[in-house]
Amino acid sequence: MTPDADGRQTIRLRALRIFHAIVRLGSVTSAARAQDLSQPAASRLLAQLERDVGFELFHRDRGRLLLTADGLLLHQEVERALDNVDRVQSLARDISDFRVGHLRLVAPPSILEAILPDMIQRFLEQYPQVHLSIDSHGVEVAKAMIASRAVNAGFVKLPHNRADLRTETVLVSESACVLSSSHPLASHETISAADMRGVPLILLGQGQRFRAQVEAAFADAGVVPRVKVETHTIASACALASRGVGVAIVNERLAKAYVRDGAVLRRFTPGIRHEYGFATSANSGPDRLADAFLGVVRANLPKQDHDPLM
Repeated sequence: MTPDADGRQTIRLRALRIFHAIVRLGSVTSAARAQDLSQPAASRLLAQLERDVGFELFHRDRGRLLLTADGLLLHQEVERALDNVDRVQSLARDISDFRVGHLRLVAPPSILEAILPDMIQRFLEQYPQVHLSIDSHGVEVAKAMIASRAVNAGFVKLPHNRADLRTETVLVSESACVLSSSHPLASHETISAADMRGVPLILLGQGQRFRAQVEAAFADAGVVPRVKVETHTIASACALASRGVGVAIVNERLAKAYVRDGAVLRRFTPGIRHEYGFATSANSGPDRLADAFLGVVRANLPKQDHDPLM
């Protein structure tokens, strides 16, 4: 639509509002005041509307305006139309101010349980009218959901293998060992693969990149890992380690949410780094709700964890 057409549409809408206000208030002067217009401007708008529709809307009787039969029929429809316009404009303002909306996220269970509760709380404090839903799926399913915009955004481990995702790194962490505080290795400041010869292990991610890196570290140290338990969540690995079942090798930052009394966290060497990104679809423009959530993450989640180990 051209700027001239936009201008004509605006004038028509103002003319309809003046018409409605005249019917409601009984005079051009009162209607002009209600619409923040001069009386001549309101009269011109009314005259333009009558020219556009091709019939008189009011009888003029000694300074009074009385609706014609045609004007009455038109006003009934104008009233409904203006109500709809007002609802659309109100909804647009609510969307713009984040008073409505539905944010859909996807995240690995470890991120969802260890990091996101604080982020979600802060986001909803800022945008209390936004509805948020969050789910966990397998790695490739989650990436496909983000790329196809089945969700607004999500958290993925980096690097990823998809050109249809746009990511920003939001979390960088080293690897650490979780073990019972009574374990002989608990006195070490750092624990290496060589230190864990014959030690029962709790390992995650069979077939995934991190698991391959852990196995490579043991191979480089000439140690055959003694895997006691394989699991799929950091929470379960930490719970088992705290009970003395074995030593868990996990993401240090995420494990801090699960290390309780009776367990300690020690840096694992050689260092294995974990990076997570906030991902949106590369096939679409910016998503305002997703950008708002990312802003909360940036403000409240240090990208690099510098807290001391427990």
